[in-house]
Amino acid sequence: MDTAELSISELAPQRAQLRVAMVTETYPPEVNGVARTMGLMVDGLRARDHAVQLIRPRQGSADRAENGANFEELLRPGMAIPRYAQLRMGLPARQALLRAWALRRPDVVHVATEGPLGWSALSAAQKLRLPVTSDFRTNFHAYSRHYGAGWLTRPIAAYLRKFHNRAECTLVPTEQMSAELAALGFERLRVVGRGVNAQTFHPDKRSEALRARWQAGPDTLVALCVSRFAAEKNFPLLIEGYKAMQAVRGDSRLVLVGDGPLAEELRNAGVGIVVAGRKVNGELSMHYASADAFLFPSTTETFGNVTLEAMACGLGIAAYDYAAARQYLRHGESALLAAFDQPADFVAQCVELARDLPRVRALGAAARHIAAELSWERVVGDFEHALLEAIDVSAERARARQAA
Repeated sequence: MDTAELSISELAPQRAQLRVAMVTETYPPEVNGVARTMGLMVDGLRARDHAVQLIRPRQGSADRAENGANFEELLRPGMAIPRYAQLRMGLPARQALLRAWALRRPDVVHVATEGPLGWSALSAAQKLRLPVTSDFRTNFHAYSRHYGAGWLTRPIAAYLRKFHNRAECTLVPTEQMSAELAALGFERLRVVGRGVNAQTFHPDKRSEALRARWQAGPDTLVALCVSRFAAEKNFPLLIEGYKAMQAVRGDSRLVLVGDGPLAEELRNAGVGIVVAGRKVNGELSMHYASADAFLFPSTTETFGNVTLEAMACGLGIAAYDYAAARQYLRHGESALLAAFDQPADFVAQCVELARDLPRVRALGAAARHIAAELSWERVVGDFEHALLEAIDVSAERARARQAA
């Protein structure tokens, strides 16, 4: 490949429209926070007239690449993720990406996940001297705390640091995470938050018929948790918090939305617990809005999109004071927040919710007010700005090389 040609094309594009290569190992219709966020970011960039090339693993034999206006997909082989057979990670694809991007260079590459496909994309982009941004997506502390693999914590941290420090910038969802990663040697961090569709997730979606199926009357306190049913989500503490609520308010209900390896265990976890399974779209928003409180004991989130969805539906929230809850909520004003990783404090906040249903509703109204301002349009704008800055930084380096 001609080096002179590379140098000329490394300069920032002179047109408003960008060609953005987005690399992710999960994408809708897969159901998880990363997939939802990526789908919304892709839609948002296309709405701003940018051209998006989406590189992702093929989701089963029937999956076909979609191509349309300002959009094309490059599907790569993948394999099931251990413990999550419904999700796939991409296999290495460096040579395929080198060929594709040498033929038609994107203006910027955004790598959303840190698996084999993401690493291949990072390596290929740097070989071609393309500007690269990345998302920090892996809370590596979960490995040591929930899967008996504490010895992996340092190697994983070193891998992630090496991965992300090769990018022009790494996007993180909260100021708290930015500070924590900076202390671990991560560089060029930039906060790009998350949003929520406050019309899709709205208190008006409440269904008394659905509540009746849960055996909940108008004054029954229904607590909800939306999560993967997996060890790192801290379900034993959730059940403990709910049972403490029941001791105060005997007719309380706990509704669990999601799926995962703990599903059968949760179905037998106690009286008043409803395992609703996985819900999407209108059914999901109806389940949120038909509850009163949201209990979220996880300590392994990088953000926690479900917190914003619960806020938008006007639920009184009990959660740990970190991630999305710390970024947007205030204890006693818009939620009840426990000191991080203090189980007794979390249970105490659950009990406080059970003692005062009017307070639950007041906290939910305050949370809804905050969520109404957190539009995805704003988030996509911040993301677009980060991409443009990365292009500028890369172009400045190209000019410096040409001048040397």
